[in-house]
Amino acid sequence: MPPKTTMVMTIAVRLPPPFLLPRSFLKQRNVLSQRRDFGIKSIDPPRANRFNIGAGLSPLLSSSTAALERRAKADTLPLRTGALAIKKGMTAVFDTETGVRTPCTVLQLDRVQVVSHKTRKRHGYYAVCVGYGHRNERNVSKSMLGHYSVQGVSPKQHQQEFRVRDQKGLLAVGEEIRADWFMEGQFVDTRSNCKGKGFQGVMKRWGMHGQDRSHGVSLAHRSMGSAGQGQGGGSRVYPGKKMAGRMGGQRNTIQNLKVLQVDAAKGIVVVNGAVSGPKGCMVMIQDALKKPWPNVPPPPKAAEVNEEKGDAVGAKQ
Repeated sequence: MPPKTTMVMTIAVRLPPPFLLPRSFLKQRNVLSQRRDFGIKSIDPPRANRFNIGAGLSPLLSSSTAALERRAKADTLPLRTGALAIKKGMTAVFDTETGVRTPCTVLQLDRVQVVSHKTRKRHGYYAVCVGYGHRNERNVSKSMLGHYSVQGVSPKQHQQEFRVRDQKGLLAVGEEIRADWFMEGQFVDTRSNCKGKGFQGVMKRWGMHGQDRSHGVSLAHRSMGSAGQGQGGGSRVYPGKKMAGRMGGQRNTIQNLKVLQVDAAKGIVVVNGAVSGPKGCMVMIQDALKKPWPNVPPPPKAAEVNEEKGDAVGAKQ
């Protein structure tokens, strides 16, 4: 009896669109996934590498290296150091042609010298430490006396550091910075501590309205009132709530002040407008960050200044 033959019938089944098929099936059939951009999310989105390592990929902008490059290109640090001065007070300058009165602040430099340097290799950044004035050796600690003696500079009354962009802005230790370090017409930034007002209430410190002067308010006209919530805020006082406290006495920066006059012989720099702080406070002066860098000619050396003074004294005699 002849064997029975089994007939196998193949029926072609139409597959759904590729974007509805599972990924494993597509990989077996080597069918490219179809991407749709009109309302249906792709089942095979591109997977970005967090290191962005590959041909044709731009480097990441959130790395520390990229941030350092952006900061170097942004010109966020001055090209040269600043100077220390004492606020002597305010006055006014009159223009004889137009009659315009310009209020200004008088700043005086006295024995301003470079005390030390800070370099990127040792400290992580470039800076110039500048000292102002003179202090008696009896009023200086032994550690600071040793520091001054090593640098070869006399003890200073005030001392601050000014950051600079690169090594070109580092002046020689012991070099004196006079008033002609700045020139008339350029713009500077001043940093100083504003006047301390002591412990003040909310009306003076924050400009609050206070309580009513009638309708049952007694002995609480200048008080703050309630500070927290009854229910919605968790029945607590939020951090940073404006309350009474110490006012003033903090660092304040005034930007883009124009230099009106410079007197190198008397060490006076006159800037336009007001500078924070009372009379006699220390002020840090440096080239303005938001203005073009000034093309200041190099100041004369100490020997040249002494020769000029000697010539002037001989001419008077």
